[in-house]
Amino acid sequence: MRFAAIGLDHRHIYHMVGGLLEAGAHCAGFDPTTSDERVLTGFRERFPDLPESTADRLLDDPSIDLILCAAIPAERAGIAIRAMRAGKDVMVDKPGVTDFDQLAAVEKTAAETGRMVSICFSERFIVPATLIAGKLIADGAIGRVVQTVGLGPHRFNRPIRPGWFFDKRHYGGILTDIASHQIDQFLHFTGSDDAEIVASGVGHFGGPDFPDFEDFGEILLRSDRAGGYIRVDWFTADGLPTWGDGRLTILGTEGTIELRKYVDVAGRPGTDHVFLVDKAGTRHIDASREPLTYFRDLIADLGSRGETAMKSQAHAFTVCRLALEAQAKAVWLPAKPAL
Repeated sequence: MRFAAIGLDHRHIYHMVGGLLEAGAHCAGFDPTTSDERVLTGFRERFPDLPESTADRLLDDPSIDLILCAAIPAERAGIAIRAMRAGKDVMVDKPGVTDFDQLAAVEKTAAETGRMVSICFSERFIVPATLIAGKLIADGAIGRVVQTVGLGPHRFNRPIRPGWFFDKRHYGGILTDIASHQIDQFLHFTGSDDAEIVASGVGHFGGPDFPDFEDFGEILLRSDRAGGYIRVDWFTADGLPTWGDGRLTILGTEGTIELRKYVDVAGRPGTDHVFLVDKAGTRHIDASREPLTYFRDLIADLGSRGETAMKSQAHAFTVCRLALEAQAKAVWLPAKPAL
């Protein structure tokens, strides 16, 4: 399987390309166009042997099967549509789209061309702990899943953020962007095909420099099987040794699973900590050595036209729609007055 990268504006392109290479795919080249030269520099350092080309040449190359895209979020849908019209499947960084018109256009193009659109929800696909959690749930370890609580804190890292990062026209809003991860996980772990956004909110609680920038968001959602709560923010303190203390708690009728994905605060070293509580007691599972499956499954799907890597094509579009609905109905949460 041959792929190419177009849209080097977010660092997520590193694990998208790296994961496919590790799974045995071949990179035919990349377009170095970027809004952030630091991302391009990091890409060249990680993949010094990959050839550079232009988007037009890569799209016109009939030997290329898949286009990877981590462009400015608002530009991803357009690149995906061009790629599908050129006869190629697509893997885009989340969020795949930033408004309802883009979603409709991408869905329409996928239906007309028969091409596949995979959204790389990295907080599930490249986190070994989520794979262990899925196996535990499939084995009935916690009974029927009735709720998830997903937390997605991020470090602001203002000095390295490009201008588009602060402009909602480009990133789509905090719920459209970050919370798509937690919506994906809610649907996946509860076995839900769809959900309702019960309530949502966004706000700015940080400094005065960017008063319209959404640095906090929350969602209450419910399906016909389970409920969920999501909180995302840009308030990870500098003292944390990683970019965010991402956590997921899965409540079942016979136990709970908690994932401490990136750090066990003041606890065990390393990443991918799974805590299981069931009728037998409590247990810590080191999931860090669990092999990732998304990239190799995607390669297999491209060949067989199957749907195993993500869950389904419909799942990706449902996550996008729910994130956009949450963003659209979100109330503005005012900052509390200083004491």
